[in-house]
Amino acid sequence: MAITLKDHPFAVETYFKTSLVLTYAIPKNELIHLLPPCLTLDTWKDEWAFVAVALVDTKKLRPKGFPAFLGNDFILAGYRIFVRYINEEGKRLRGLYILKSETNKHKMSILGNLFTHYNYTTTDIVMTKTTERMVVNSNQSDLDIEVCWDGESIRLPKGSPFADWKEARRFAGPLPFTFTFNPEFKRVLIIEGVRSQWNPKPVEVIKHEVGFLKQLGFKDILLANAFVVENVPYYWKKGKIEQWEG
Repeated sequence: MAITLKDHPFAVETYFKTSLVLTYAIPKNELIHLLPPCLTLDTWKDEWAFVAVALVDTKKLRPKGFPAFLGNDFILAGYRIFVRYINEEGKRLRGLYILKSETNKHKMSILGNLFTHYNYTTTDIVMTKTTERMVVNSNQSDLDIEVCWDGESIRLPKGSPFADWKEARRFAGPLPFTFTFNPEFKRVLIIEGVRSQWNPKPVEVIKHEVGFLKQLGFKDILLANAFVVENVPYYWKKGKIEQWEG
């Protein structure tokens, strides 16, 4: 099956200097309408579904195999739903469905929208980090996030559906797979991420204003967890297309 330019036609590698992911719990009935028919929600206790807000400081992003000096540094923000998909081999894959992507540089928006379906826009996002604290701000995107990990015991967010961090770790993004769907041709695009030394560290959230989630107008939304990872090599395989027969 032919792959087009927007279907992630080559592998891409980068280095995650810092990746902060906030996961929000939303009643499944409020999220189901946002999914294409090929995907199902990945739920907790058949009640809660989840949206991840990922904020990543990437270094030397480039086609895999290219020398590092040809790469570029970008800040990426992604808004994704936790989902499941059954592939052509009958395997159940856990992954994320893309709602929207943002970046701090116009170059990344152009290239990202040329080679992916990630729906990039450019915004004024800034990430500031110390040894024990991180702040993410954007006036254009209405982002005002602050987290820390300087306490002896990091607490789950108030109202989280999880009883402890072990449960919460199951919904710590990013997951291995990312999915998009072409409704005209009924094609599922699967992008697999590959990482090593992946050890998410719980963080305590001080504030978390996220404009995109406000725009979606959820009636019942809770911050479920927040994790950070640092200094991780990462790459995405070239996209794989499957025909959906549903």
